[in-house]
Amino acid sequence: MCVSVGVSGEERRKEGFKKWPRPPIPRSGPEIDATTILSLVFFVSLLAAAYAVSIRLLPRSATLKTRILFIWHAFDALIHFFFEGSYLFNCFFVSYGLPTSFNVAARRHPSIRLLTPPDVYWMGREDRLYGANYGESVLSRLWQEYAKADRRWGGVDLTVVSLEILTVGVGAPLALWICELLRREERKGVLKRWFWMVLLATGELYGGWMTFAPEWLTGSPNLDTSNWMYLWLYLFFFNMLWVVFPLWILYEAYKAMSSAMSQAEMVDLVNYLKKDD
Repeated sequence: MCVSVGVSGEERRKEGFKKWPRPPIPRSGPEIDATTILSLVFFVSLLAAAYAVSIRLLPRSATLKTRILFIWHAFDALIHFFFEGSYLFNCFFVSYGLPTSFNVAARRHPSIRLLTPPDVYWMGREDRLYGANYGESVLSRLWQEYAKADRRWGGVDLTVVSLEILTVGVGAPLALWICELLRREERKGVLKRWFWMVLLATGELYGGWMTFAPEWLTGSPNLDTSNWMYLWLYLFFFNMLWVVFPLWILYEAYKAMSSAMSQAEMVDLVNYLKKDD
């Protein structure tokens, strides 16, 4: 009698799982390498570009406050367009295809980081994983570097993507429009400039809150604060810029608007007194 030994479906699944192409494994660990340096140089170069544009476009008579506001909003627009724009590019166009017969097993692979809820798939694609973690370009490696501190930026986090669509599509153009208003230096347009600056600053603060509040409320599962560079440079310094400057702008806007209202009230009073004469 010949006895055949059958292979179970689970064993076949495991054997097949070993053969499917593995996704790129994002770099991990606190290290300062070429990507780290390139990211920081790129960040500083955008600030330098914003300063150079202010020298080119603003009149020499521009006040220091006007120059700082111009540089900040130009820098803000460049960061949104290039940095966060590249993040959205990774989310929509950088992907990794999963073998159709091993979707469930593949999603449990240690190098795959799922950020969507169970049974929720980015753009409805069950067979693909999206995000910087699955790319090898400079733009992907840039976000893989930041994802060491906040892993949501290596994949597709629905809240972050939704906020960044507004940031890139609305916030960046609005920052450029504010630069144009500052360049014109129209006295009649003072309140107009401050209105748009208040709108943008409020949006920046709200976006920052919605980015980090879900983490704080759930014990920060995606944040790595164990290394000083991740905590103080990536998470604290880079993000606090978009807290300090918007708060300062709101403060300056309040003073400017209060002054403008006081002047308007004074004019109304003078006109009223003239009528009595």
